Amino acid sequence: MDAWHGLVERYTILSVVVGSRAYGLDGPDSDTDRRGVFAAPTRLFWHLDKPPTHVDGPRHEEFSWEVERLCALALTANPTVLECLWSPLVERITPLGHRLLAVRESFLSQRAADTYGRYAADQFAKLTGHFERTGEVRWKQAMHMLRLLRAGSHVLETGQVLVDVRDERDLLLSVKCGELPFERVQAMARERTARLAAAAAAPVLPAEPDRAAIDAFLLEVRAAGLAWTEPAPTST
Repeated sequence: MDAWHGLVERYTILSVVVGSRAYGLDGPDSDTDRRGVFAAPTRLFWHLDKPPTHVDGPRHEEFSWEVERLCALALTANPTVLECLWSPLVERITPLGHRLLAVRESFLSQRAADTYGRYAADQFAKLTGHFERTGEVRWKQAMHMLRLLRAGSHVLETGQVLVDVRDERDLLLSVKCGELPFERVQAMARERTARLAAAAAAPVLPAEPDRAAIDAFLLEVRAAGLAWTEPAPTST
């Protein structure tokens, strides 16, 4: 076991299920993808060797961020991190986890137009290029491109991160299964790209995230962490 697994298990403040199960797109053989947030005891940062910014495991398909790293990524409107904070499937949460969710809207800004749009555009270009070279389509990638384009428009229009897309389950799974012509998928992608651009032109989100609110939350976490006594793990 990784030397830090025990610490992550003891100091996790939020653990959620993400991926297909959170999207409402799961099937009988779907994995359970988990993401977590842990707050390392403050005194561990006084050592030369700092706590890790992230840890894989210990369970299959599990990944956790140290809270400061998660905040830094969320401030850039990283879609993967924002989905963690808005997942409807919460498996574990502590009082500090509740505080994190209480300030999650402070992470949101018009940067989402760039992050969601750029990622989806990259996927669209890769899909189209692969199709033109080989005549083959990576259908699962196409499905997630459409989902992400919709999520980008949603966050810019509503100020909330869209995770559960079961209202489009039949459509998205038909794309994943390759039941639609690629030309139709391309057309849907262009329509959703146009909607995202329109949402970016008239967003409800502020230009920049509320860094002061996030900084206050982190100070609260580190102050609480002063009371946690924990020896620094050593590699074996």
